[in-house]
This record gives sequence, C-alpha cells and structure tokens, in this order.
Amino acid sequence: MRTGRSPVWDNGEVSSVLTSAAPLRIGPIALDAPVVLAPMAGITNTAFRRLCREYGAGLYVSEMITSRALVERNATTMRLIRHHESETPRSIQLYGVDPKTMSEAVRILVAEDHADHIDLNFGCPVPKVTRKGGGAALPWKLGLFREIVEGAVKAAGEVPLTVKMRKGIDSDHLTYLDAGRIAENAGVASIALHARTASEFYSGTADWAAIASLKDAVTSVPVLGNGDIWAAEDAVRMMSETGCDGVVVGRGCLGRPWLFGDLARALGGPGATTAEPVDATLGFVARAFRRHAELLVEFFEDEGRGCRDIRKHVAWYFKGYPVGGDTRAALATASTLDEIDELLDTLDLDAPYPGAAAEGQRGRAGTPKRPALPDGWLASRELGAEASVALADAELDHSGG
Repeated sequence: MRTGRSPVWDNGEVSSVLTSAAPLRIGPIALDAPVVLAPMAGITNTAFRRLCREYGAGLYVSEMITSRALVERNATTMRLIRHHESETPRSIQLYGVDPKTMSEAVRILVAEDHADHIDLNFGCPVPKVTRKGGGAALPWKLGLFREIVEGAVKAAGEVPLTVKMRKGIDSDHLTYLDAGRIAENAGVASIALHARTASEFYSGTADWAAIASLKDAVTSVPVLGNGDIWAAEDAVRMMSETGCDGVVVGRGCLGRPWLFGDLARALGGPGATTAEPVDATLGFVARAFRRHAELLVEFFEDEGRGCRDIRKHVAWYFKGYPVGGDTRAALATASTLDEIDELLDTLDLDAPYPGAAAEGQRGRAGTPKRPALPDGWLASRELGAEASVALADAELDHSGG
C-alpha cells in the first residue's frame, strides 16, 4: 500500500532491493541517482527543473528543442536552452529530421557551451510530427536514423549524446531493437525506451518486457526504461524486472516534483538526497505549488505570465485533496503571487495525504489510434523521394516520447 510518507521506505515490501542499483554514468557524467526527468513541452522549463532538483537527484532534461529553430536562432528557442546557474549537469533534448541540421544544432550547443549532455528525441507520437515522418515514425527509415545519430555523435565530440525512442510505430512495425543497435554502434552514451508504440500514445500499460529485450540487445551502453512510473516502487520494480540501468520519469512527476526525492532515496547513493521522507499534507503540497509559481515568475521575468503558466498544474498538484472547485478555479485564474497566497491561505493546510485518491496516472493518456504517416511510409525501410518531401516541414515544436 502506498502512502504519502515515502512509501518505499515505510512499507518494507521492496526495501531489500533499494540499494542494489548501480551508479549510472552517461558518458563522463556520474549521476547520484539513476533517474532522468523526461522532456515535456511547456512543463520541463528551467523553473520545473529547478524545483525537481530541490527535492532529489538525477538528470533533468530541457523541453524538446527543434533543431532548425536552434540553427536559425529563434528567440524563444534561445531562451529555452538557457539554464539557471544552479543547474548542473545541463541537459538539452533536440528534435529534428535532417542530418545536417541536427549536426549543426549539436555543434552550436557544444561550441557555445550550452549543454553538458544532449539527447535526441525519436519518441514523439504527436500526429502533426509523425505525419511528416518525424518523432516515433523516423526510426522506421533505418538509413536516415543512422545518418542523424552518427552525425550528431560526431558533432557532439566529448559531450555525451543519447537517444530516446519508442517501441515503434505500432505492433506490426516495431523499430526499437534495430534502432537500439544502430545507436549503440554509432557511439551514443545511453538509450532510453518508452515502452509503448506511437499508436498507443500514452494509453494502456507500458510493455516493460520490451525494455528487458532492449537491455539484452544493447550491451555496451546503459539502457533506461520509461513508462508507468508513478511512484518510487514502480521504478524499483522496473529496474528489478527488466535489468535496465535507470529510469526516465515523465507524467508521474506532474504536480509531484518531490517524487524525485523518493526516487533518490530508493535508488540513489549516499549523496543522492539528504531530505527527509515527505509527509505530503495539503500544506506541504501548497508550499510546493507556491514555490513552483515563484520560480515560473522568475523564469519568465513576468509575474502575470508566470502565474498564467502555473494554472495548468493546479489539477495535478491538488489531485485527491480537499480543495473545492471554486478554489481550484480561482487558482486557475490568479494573476499575481499575492492572489495565489490568499487562496492557499483558505485551505485546510493540516489535511493529511489522501492516499489512493492522489495516486495513479497524471496527464492525458489518449486512446490507441492509427498513426498518421506520410503516404507510402511503411512500404520500405529506405528513404524514398516522396518521404524526403514529407520530411521537409516536419520540424514542429511538439513534445513527446
């Protein structure tokens, strides 16, 4: 049974395996805990990364950055690649479909000292991306995938470059084993697998057996697992069942940044965290929400914009807690930190952690659907002329994985 008081440590059911996780190295980067924050559009900006880091240890990756926008030095993109001075190591994820553009984006990040780690996204299931052959659709074209990864690794030089991908397009068109071997041979520092296909989006249950299969196939670099990690026990179980070297956490930390503290205590070494196990009362959650809002205001350098951005997080933070609809609605329209403070002061801050009502899935799961692909995309694993045309305008600002 899970509780709000660091469940992995309290219930004793899995405590015997908590210290079994080996230290995770991503190239020269040694992590105190084998945990990575998954890139999420509009979520994993500097403010959220700093907040998660305050609770635990690991590698905290930026929002997905479009390689063409970086090469063209789009103002918004250049802002998104900036890190706070407290962030180390600095991690940036790139998305792209053109080998030359991707390599040039990597060279910019390295030459201008923007990142200590670079990740490539091949897991986005968003139809607007896969329809053009990008994201989770791209590894189907083995030659293109190889050219992108090899070029990016070469451009990265001493900076470790990794890839994140999905199982494939659908159950009949799996790509992860071929792509994993190609990436390993290209010299990547690690490979992360979201154990769903593009057609599944975020629905159903992640296929952790696929993570184990990839771990068997890729032997010289770390393999990280992603999918259905809602609590520290899930991470422990994934590593135990699959043999993976670390975990990537996305939706499970929405409205629950202290999950990284639980993960650090469960999986990390002595330096992973010094924080006490969390007693997630409503007061604790309210303080975390307020801190998030404050960091967003600092990040945007605009109180109104920061307070607007925190609105999407209200339902996630207060899931299961006795916070009425009127208060939630007011928090979702507050335009200043003072307004947020006044609303939080009306809550029963001593209300205890609500248990199961606050647990489980967070974020939209979507429903299984036929993936949107360029015409004739599945006819061959080689890149034809028609596919090349489709790729020309594939670089859109979408997250995923």
